[in-house]
Amino acid sequence: MERTLNLHLKVWRQKNRNAEGRFVDYEANNISTEMSFLEMLDVVNEKLIKNGEDPIAFDHDCREGICGMCSLFINGRPHGPKDAITTCQLHMRNFKDGETIVIEPWRARAFPVIKDLIVDRSAFDRIMAAGGFISANTGGAPDANAIPISKNVAEDAMDAAQCIGCGACVAVCKNSSAMLFVGAKVAHLGRLPQGKAERERRVIAMVNQMEKEGFGACTNTEACSAECPKEISMDVIAMLRREYYRAMLKTEE
Repeated sequence: MERTLNLHLKVWRQKNRNAEGRFVDYEANNISTEMSFLEMLDVVNEKLIKNGEDPIAFDHDCREGICGMCSLFINGRPHGPKDAITTCQLHMRNFKDGETIVIEPWRARAFPVIKDLIVDRSAFDRIMAAGGFISANTGGAPDANAIPISKNVAEDAMDAAQCIGCGACVAVCKNSSAMLFVGAKVAHLGRLPQGKAERERRVIAMVNQMEKEGFGACTNTEACSAECPKEISMDVIAMLRREYYRAMLKTEE
């Protein structure tokens, strides 16, 4: 049976990256438990717009847990209180009537606030541009069995490929490290035969760009993997380190 909730929201409002931000209190009344978290924010914004106030800026796109844009820090956790989901997959039935919900943007130097709950995650794009790809001649698609790949390798590569680049790993890390994100991209491509040809250049370029962007170092707290909506394993960080050390030794030969 559908129920409704009355909630108290404490939302981070910040005009731009140079402005001083603050928490602002809002009331969200008669919220259906069947709504998603983003739908609840839509309702709050409709009321703000009706009253002539500036709506809360937040990012979203697919609303299906695919794109990673709906990145919010909710009650001290990336994407909220449920495991292995994104914010758009979080439903209001997971909250209690009368509850106070604190909503913040990602907190990381490499993710500056654009406005309110929206942060600039283009640092991830620049890391990908540095090496997160395979160089290949274009043309007709090759036969599916032209390059045999074992089931285990294919599954491990696809597990790493699930990373949607939302940045939850950075937001939850005490050092704002991007190692899980970079590790997932390196592991995805490095485990496949098509990606092995550029493995040394790729890992050095991506790690160098990661450091240039100002992400912190990994100290193995494993918070990144625990809060990842796609449950990316810490194994990708171990592989990233192996690939990087291997590449550095090879370039010194």
